[in-house]
Amino acid sequence: MEFRKIFDTIPEQFDKYRPRYCEELFSDLISYAGIGSDKTVLELGPGTGQATDPILKTGCDYHAIELGEHLFEKMKRKYSRYSNFHIVNDDFITHDFENESFDVIYSAATIQWIPEEIAFGKTFELLKPGGTLAMMLTIGDYKATNEDLYNKIQKVYSEYFRPETEYKHGGFKYANAMNYGYTGFEKREFHGRRQFTADEYVAFCGTHCDHIVIPEPYKTRFFQGLKNEVLKAGNKIVFNDTYVLYLAKKPV
Repeated sequence: MEFRKIFDTIPEQFDKYRPRYCEELFSDLISYAGIGSDKTVLELGPGTGQATDPILKTGCDYHAIELGEHLFEKMKRKYSRYSNFHIVNDDFITHDFENESFDVIYSAATIQWIPEEIAFGKTFELLKPGGTLAMMLTIGDYKATNEDLYNKIQKVYSEYFRPETEYKHGGFKYANAMNYGYTGFEKREFHGRRQFTADEYVAFCGTHCDHIVIPEPYKTRFFQGLKNEVLKAGNKIVFNDTYVLYLAKKPV
């Protein structure tokens, strides 16, 4: 199974434990792009709505495209009561949007799964002149909050982290949007904090694509090892989060 499809195997766990983004980020994005009832917005791969509520609740004409069948069904159950909510279950790479166009296209930790020439080329074509491309992601740091725990967790990784499929994805260059006609590229950062118990941390780690594909007996030993170290650290692990927002414009 492709890594970008594997999240669809754990919709409930994904919904509960994947990180959300801070209010300040959404306020900034909504202000920057002028999102309101007069705007048409497309979210790429919303998952189960980690970045959906603040945008949908502006009253914009909200559209989403979700690859995962189970994630798609979860989104429909959560948001179909909103008259401005529209979603399709398809692959952005191949989907025919026909004559649709959008004022804003945004992605929360999704666009990096799409080949660059499609990620930037196709979004550029779909945006109206003057439209906004927004891309967000979370960087979590638990080393700064407890370096001893961090080092012990790294030992667990060294001993038991043996995924069946090597994770080779990475290196997506957000600034390359400028090579596809976008202008005004910029990066903005916001900050937050998460705290997990041992059980919550294990469940969160179980939503990482390459962690899902660890075979037995390593999988049980790996997650038990993580749990034990957090329990010994007082049943608490704290993340200092940086929420990154990349912005770019299609010229008028």
